Amino acid sequence: MADKLNMGEMASFNNANLKMETQENTLLAKDIIEEEKKAK
Repeated sequence: MADKLNMGEMASFNNANLKMETQENTLLAKDIIEEEKKAK
């Protein structure tokens, strides 16, 4: 029973981390695009 609970916790933890990483990457991409616009 404990193993199944841990797997569920791991899955939700991984999903939360994935969402945060995706947001960070999106922000990074926006910054890069802005810098490229300024450079032109």
